[in-house]
Amino acid sequence: MAASKCAHLNGELSRRFLASVDTVLFDCDGVLWRGDEPISGASDLINGLKRTGKRVFFLTNNSTKTRSMYAEKLGRLGFKAEPGEVFGTAYCTAIYLRDIVQLKGKVYLIGGRALSEEFGAAGIRHFGCGADLVTGSPKDWASMEADPDVKAVVVGFDEHFSYMKLNRALQYLQDPSCLFIATNTDTRLPLEGGRAIPGTGCLVRAVETAAHRKAQVIGKPSSFLYDCVVKDCGLDPARTVMVGDRLDTDIQMGSTCGIRTLLTLTGFSSLEDAKSYQDKGALSMVPDYYVNSVADLLPALSEERQ
Repeated sequence: MAASKCAHLNGELSRRFLASVDTVLFDCDGVLWRGDEPISGASDLINGLKRTGKRVFFLTNNSTKTRSMYAEKLGRLGFKAEPGEVFGTAYCTAIYLRDIVQLKGKVYLIGGRALSEEFGAAGIRHFGCGADLVTGSPKDWASMEADPDVKAVVVGFDEHFSYMKLNRALQYLQDPSCLFIATNTDTRLPLEGGRAIPGTGCLVRAVETAAHRKAQVIGKPSSFLYDCVVKDCGLDPARTVMVGDRLDTDIQMGSTCGIRTLLTLTGFSSLEDAKSYQDKGALSMVPDYYVNSVADLLPALSEERQ
């Protein structure tokens, strides 16, 4: 169905929109919940979409949870979800290394438990999780003993990120044949009350600066999470929509993949942000539609079920 960019999705347009969609891809934080508080009505929408026979998948740049961890959180907050419906960067990075790169060797991992668990499940040898305390002198750091089996450096969210980890990554990445992969490049993680903490992108930028190299990015706006859904589950792009709260990740990924996009205003990006990109002609960052909350689709969903 044709529509102008950044159209407010309500009324009859909402009903026609839902009738034209078979598969809905949802970002999570800022779309379905904030922190540990679900967005009002979001679980009713997700569960209602499934009852009408529509397929729902969850695409997240967050590398701190495995598929099972995400499914558990979704269930705890009232959403009906299975691990196989979750495509996060911890899981998809493991799939990229195993199936696309077919890595023969080890990974030096700057990341946490979820990445380690997904790597282990995929049979990817790795090390680096946990604290790395400062020892020795700069001369020692520059001549540290490197594991010759390391063929890739992966950077995800790591609360133990440190100078020593940055140095180890640099030593491996000076070998141009060593792969350099980032789970995502989100620079801030928004919290409740308008607060934020530094995101994975800050760590990635530090390693890129030290290594004089750019990372291969797995998460949105890269198309790889979407590609994983297509490979595992199949979908019709013409009847698929990406729902997100960030223009620079969710909406841009949807545009790149040639699917329709829906911005919800319960999270990171504002309608003013979208209009600004539209005025500049940066249409890949402009959603096809917007809603104040995903719950705004509930009336149209109720009519479709009747």
